[in-house]
Amino acid sequence: MLPLSSRLTWYILAFGLVSGLVYLMATASTGPTDPSEATRGSMSHGTAVFNSSMIVFREGLEAVLILAAITASFRGANLVHRRPVFLGALAAFGASVLTWIVAGAILQQFGGLGMRLEAITGFLAVIVLLIVLNWFVHKVYWSGWIAKHNRRRKAVLGGSGAGVLVGLVALGFTSVYREGFETVLFLQNLRVTVGPSVVLEGVAIGLALTAVVGSFVFILHRKLPYKKMLIATGIMIGFVLVVMVGGTAATFQDLGWLPTHELPAGIIPTWMGAWFEIYPTWETIGAQVLAAAFVIGSYYAAEYMNVRRPAKRGQAVATPASEPTHPLA
Repeated sequence: MLPLSSRLTWYILAFGLVSGLVYLMATASTGPTDPSEATRGSMSHGTAVFNSSMIVFREGLEAVLILAAITASFRGANLVHRRPVFLGALAAFGASVLTWIVAGAILQQFGGLGMRLEAITGFLAVIVLLIVLNWFVHKVYWSGWIAKHNRRRKAVLGGSGAGVLVGLVALGFTSVYREGFETVLFLQNLRVTVGPSVVLEGVAIGLALTAVVGSFVFILHRKLPYKKMLIATGIMIGFVLVVMVGGTAATFQDLGWLPTHELPAGIIPTWMGAWFEIYPTWETIGAQVLAAAFVIGSYYAAEYMNVRRPAKRGQAVATPASEPTHPLA
C-alpha cells in the first residue's frame, strides 16, 4: 500500500484532473446542432426506477454489513454500546437526505447549462461507479475489509467517559454517511435526466429492500448469504454502469463533443435505447464495451493478485469475505 503522503498526492491530482474536465465541459461550446433538437429518446420510467433502486439497495446493503460488523461483539453488558452506533447511523441517514436537498439546490443554480449539466452529472457518476465497482471486487477477495471497521471500534472502546459515547456515534455516522453520500452522487444524473419524482420511486424501493435485509440481521438475527448478495448487487450495479455510460456517451454526441458513426439500420431496435441506453452508433456501444471490460478485467486482476499469484509463490491466499462477524457466527 502506498504511504499516506503518496496517496494524498494522488487524490489531489485526481481531484484536480476531474475538476478541470468538469470546468471544460461546463464552458465548452456545443456542436452545430442544437442539443434541444436531438432526436434521441429519453430513458424509460422502468429503467430509471430500477437503476435508482439498485444503487440505493447496493449502498444500503454495504451499510448494513458494516453496522453488523461494528455491533457484532456488543452482547451482554456491552449491548448498551449498540444504541449510540445506531443513533450515529440514523443521523447519517438524515444527513444523506439533507445532502440530497442541497444537491438539488446546487443543480438548480446550474440549470442554465442545459444538456451540459446532464453530461457533467453523467460523467461524474460513471467515474465514481467505475471506482466503486473496482473496489467492490477487491473487497470480495480482501479478507480484512470488515476487520478495519472492527479495529476502529476497538480503538473507540479503549477510551473512557464521554469520549466512548461520542466515538461510537461518530463510528456509526461515518460508516453510513459514506454510503449515503455516494448514493446521492450517483443519483444526480438520473435526477437531471428523468426528474426527481421518478428517482424517488426507485429510492423508496431500494430503502424497502435495505430495511428487509436490516430486519433479518438486527431484529431476527438470521444469517444471510452476504457474499452472494454482494456479488449479485455488484452485477446489477455493473448493468447500471453500462446503461449510464451509454446515456452519457449519447449526450456527448448530442452536444457535438463526440463523433457519431451510425450502425446499419435495424441492428439495434429503438426500444433498446429507452430501456438500456443502447444506441445504434459505434461510439456509444464502444464506450459501453470498454466499461464492461474494465469491470470484468478488474475482477480477474483482483483474483490474480490476491489468489493465483500468491498460490504460485507459496504465499497465503486471500479468502473471500463471505459474511461479517455476527453474534450467530
